[in-house]
Amino acid sequence: MTLLDHPTTTATPPALPTWSGAPTDSPWVTTARALVPELAVTAADHDRDGTFVDDGMTLVRERGLMSMLVPAELGGGGATFGEACAVLTALAHGCPATSLTLSMHMHLLAAQVWRHHRDLPAPVLPRVAAEGLVLVSTGAADWIDSSGAARRVDGGWRVSGRKMPASGAPAGSILVTSARWEDAPDGAQVVHLSVPFAAEGVSVEETWDALGMRGTGSHTVVLDDVFVPDAAVPLVRPAGEWHPVWATVLGCALPLIMATYVGVAEAAVARALALATHRAGRPEMATAVGRMVGHLTTAQDGVAAMVRANDDLRFDATLESAAAALTRKGIVAAAAIGAVERAMEVGGGRAFAAGSGVEQLLRDVHGATYHPLPPAAQERFSGRVALGLDPVGG
Repeated sequence: MTLLDHPTTTATPPALPTWSGAPTDSPWVTTARALVPELAVTAADHDRDGTFVDDGMTLVRERGLMSMLVPAELGGGGATFGEACAVLTALAHGCPATSLTLSMHMHLLAAQVWRHHRDLPAPVLPRVAAEGLVLVSTGAADWIDSSGAARRVDGGWRVSGRKMPASGAPAGSILVTSARWEDAPDGAQVVHLSVPFAAEGVSVEETWDALGMRGTGSHTVVLDDVFVPDAAVPLVRPAGEWHPVWATVLGCALPLIMATYVGVAEAAVARALALATHRAGRPEMATAVGRMVGHLTTAQDGVAAMVRANDDLRFDATLESAAAALTRKGIVAAAAIGAVERAMEVGGGRAFAAGSGVEQLLRDVHGATYHPLPPAAQERFSGRVALGLDPVGG
């Protein structure tokens, strides 16, 4: 049984939210919506077995969604950032894990488009369009301090470490990560780097076995004394200190990632309403449904605000913009989780059953908590910025 063929549910997803800059008649959104039934066929199987959504990723690649954000003049689809967010929301109705895995690739791509708009080097963009490269990030786990070890050698670096979670690792072409240079002359540094999955010393260890988003293939990438040339190291920064690069990363990544979870919440609400039709006349139902819709609307509005602030990848990457993105991420995550939890209440015992679709979506939506930053860390970061303090100090 798939997420869409429960006997009391419908295979037609609800209307998408109207994203800033992404009309619902966007060809990219139309393409994504058309994929929903096909993605749903195997979504529950991947969730049950914990297997990677390779079929879903093949579908989005065949439809050009992997390179939709690459500017047209560089061979890509030339889609807006808002369209990319709306596409991820749509895909999540069919397979949340496919949507989230694509968002991880897209946010790395978006950061390069942000650079392109500022006439900064972004050589990976035409390669993604021409070669179909899949970019894989480990940034969430590394954050300010990073992990692993980098040492200086002639012409580059030798890097070792275990990087997890790395969503999309089974399909990865290039790993975008970082490692600590402990014996740097001026104190510990973090070396940002990219390395092909095909490079000597790179392997994937299948460790991902989680409560939700089980099909993302967020395994451990093992780096065993991998040589990384200087040309593949765009930044070396002090460890443990805020760096402006994170403002760019957060402004690009968080709207895309949260767009997936809004799609999860929308799907859960639709299924819950279908399951509850026979109980619609009960006095408590209208209140429960109203509360559920309130959470969903908050999540939708929060992502729409994130998209507007992104300004189609032309936003000013400042400490204040980073704090705002993190604050909105926290709001959207809590609202999306609240919407799905209320969907369980509205759907009743049927929603609690495996095969309803709502049960899986409840597990999947809780993944929103673990993207940067979790609630306590986000509130501390945003609070320190509001007080004019170093966001990672103290």
